[in-house]
Parts: sequence; C-alpha cells; structure tokens
Amino acid sequence: QVQLVESGGGWVQAGGSLRVSCAASGRTFSSYTMAWFRQAPGKEREFVAAIGGSGLRTNYADSVRGRFSISRDNAKNTVYLQMNSLKPEDTAVYYCAGRGGVTSYSPKLYNDWGQGTQVTVSS
Repeated sequence: QVQLVESGGGWVQAGGSLRVSCAASGRTFSSYTMAWFRQAPGKEREFVAAIGGSGLRTNYADSVRGRFSISRDNAKNTVYLQMNSLKPEDTAVYYCAGRGGVTSYSPKLYNDWGQGTQVTVSS
C-alpha cells in the first residue's frame, strides 16, 4: 500500500498548461501502476491516464490524448500529469491513484487514492 499526495492544481485560462504531481510513500512504488482520474461536479469519476511501473507503458482517455502526458520518476516516488491546451471541460478535481496490478480504466480497481487537487480552466 502507498500513500499519495497530489499538488500543482490551480487556475488557468483555456489554452494554457498545468502540471500536477503526486508524491507517494512506500517502498513498492516502482511496482505500482499509477493513474490519474478526474471528477467534475455532478459527474462520475473518470479515467484520464495511466502509466505502468517501469514507465514504458502509458494509456490515455480519448478526450485528453495528444494534450496530456503522464510520466513518473521512480527515484522520487512521484508521478506527473502534464496538461497542455487545456479546455474548460477539463475543469475537475484530479485524483492520483495506484494499484498493484495492470492498468485498469475503472476507479473501483484502484486501492490507493490521494486527496485530489482542483484544476479550473476558464474560457
């Protein structure tokens, strides 16, 4: 099990960029699949991106592919989400999540969650 703490959210105008980070505690971080989910008011939590333990395999939701990039630094126990060309519809609370298995798009299959960080994109 790992403990996760997100940072880096904030406010940005449409077309801008933000990077959110997720710092993890625990010695098993490099074996974890890490993912970012987001949840907008009144909507269900949705998958954004995921990265395998080695960092070689990544997956993206269609809505963010080509604009967002997920990466990880196992030496720092940190996973990042670089968000470019942001749109108002990207506004949500962004959550970092981890699991000890392969990538899943379902939030129900992730065991460990951060507290979330707000990202607001104005038009």
